[in-house]
Amino acid sequence: TMDTWILYMLTGYRRNVVEMDNNERLAYQGGVFKTDVTNASRWLFMNLETMSWDESLVQAVCKESNCWGDSKGSGTIPLSALPTIVPSADYTIGTITGIPCSEEGKIAMKRVLVASILGDQQSALFGQSSFEPGMAKCTYGTGLFLLMNSGVKPMQSTQGLLTTAAYQIGKRIGSSEPISPPIYALEGSVAFSGSTINWLRDRLDLIDSAAETETLALSVASNENMYLVPAFSGLFAPHWRPDARGCMVGLTASHAKAHIVRAALESSAYQAREVFEAMARDSSIDLKELRVDGGATANKFMMQFQADILDTPVVRPEYLETTAMGAGFAAGLAVGVWSSLEEIGKMWKSDMTWQPTMAKEERARCWKGWNKAVERSLGWIDDDN
Repeated sequence: TMDTWILYMLTGYRRNVVEMDNNERLAYQGGVFKTDVTNASRWLFMNLETMSWDESLVQAVCKESNCWGDSKGSGTIPLSALPTIVPSADYTIGTITGIPCSEEGKIAMKRVLVASILGDQQSALFGQSSFEPGMAKCTYGTGLFLLMNSGVKPMQSTQGLLTTAAYQIGKRIGSSEPISPPIYALEGSVAFSGSTINWLRDRLDLIDSAAETETLALSVASNENMYLVPAFSGLFAPHWRPDARGCMVGLTASHAKAHIVRAALESSAYQAREVFEAMARDSSIDLKELRVDGGATANKFMMQFQADILDTPVVRPEYLETTAMGAGFAAGLAVGVWSSLEEIGKMWKSDMTWQPTMAKEERARCWKGWNKAVERSLGWIDDDN
């Protein structure tokens, strides 16, 4: 993954002309070859129980795809060719050798420690200070990504969610504590959220910018029983239905552009509820709030509708770039800037909280309509097409 390549390059150095022997492939001597538990969990090669590469998984994946590319189609990857798996926060991950930054030969970042590696969504979970089991966050980007801290034991989902590594705390400067056990998460991903709004703008020409959607959505009192299911490439979690396709249902002659825009925003909230409820069923934890981040959290209509359809408070932090914040928090913990997760958690501040205000009967009516719409989206792709 990208983290491994960046670390490898930052901790390596350029060879001199003699070492290169005019071979461009030898122009750079790589450094540390590592990845962390969160990124390794995405490779399909890692055993989630042991946090190490599993040869049986490597063999199973490579036998199917011929990873090594031999002519007989049976190639595999030796475990020695894979990066070392390390904790997400650890001051011994690597040291930057220095980056040339001027024609005068000045070197930047020399001997700076690389003390944190985290996957994108796990870093956002860390940045939202979701350190206790049952704490969850949802990132609204082109897609929608909801993670819940599930504690020190991997929780096998029966509801269409993924079990993944959330983070692991390793060696810390000034601390004699041993490497902590890994923390796990349940994850649900939705393919189309912000990209649905892009579709309205770029393909249907209904809007000029995403900023218009809030005003348009609020210009009508409701969706008037019209739903948009953005299953443009199938439905991801918790359905996992590649045969689904996008649809708008319940259309009448009274519907206008504003209703379509409103339905598009509501579709993200409905999909988040599907994943949110799957997490509650898997974990038997009644989630008390949903912490949110990402560009769409600027849309107050959408966040209020999210709280209403969940019947759960939705909380936006002061600092929205939670992925960067998570990596920074983890690195700071490793090098002694902060002494504990509790200290980091106290730094997290709420910017706005949306409380549910929708009547129970209206919530039930909306949810029933969404589920009917999802049913209509299924089964569009078959062997004939």
